Amino acid sequence: MTLLLIAVGAAIGAPLRYLTDRAIQARHDSVFPWGTLTVNVAGCLVLGVVTGLPATSAWTALLGTGFCGALTTYSTFSYETLRLAQEGARFYAVMNVVASVVAGLGAAAVGFVFAQALQ
Repeated sequence: MTLLLIAVGAAIGAPLRYLTDRAIQARHDSVFPWGTLTVNVAGCLVLGVVTGLPATSAWTALLGTGFCGALTTYSTFSYETLRLAQEGARFYAVMNVVASVVAGLGAAAVGFVFAQALQ
């Protein structure tokens, strides 16, 4: 049952990541990976909420592992950062790392605190 919940969450998270990334990137005429940053920060926020609530293992599997696991993407973040550095956009590469870490941790903390306040 847990594996099925993870698969369902991933089946929702993966296409949402792709569609969100493309929609956001299409609105920015920049080499900076705004779409990937957005989905990663959003996933951190959701995961913060999931960890802040007294969630069952089923909800954690569905939302935390499945949905957030498919929505967020460390591999694309790494690839885009490396690509920026290789193309000479080192400032954007560094800003991508800094923004991703700071915004991701901040979003997770906000989600966690929000969930705790709901209890």
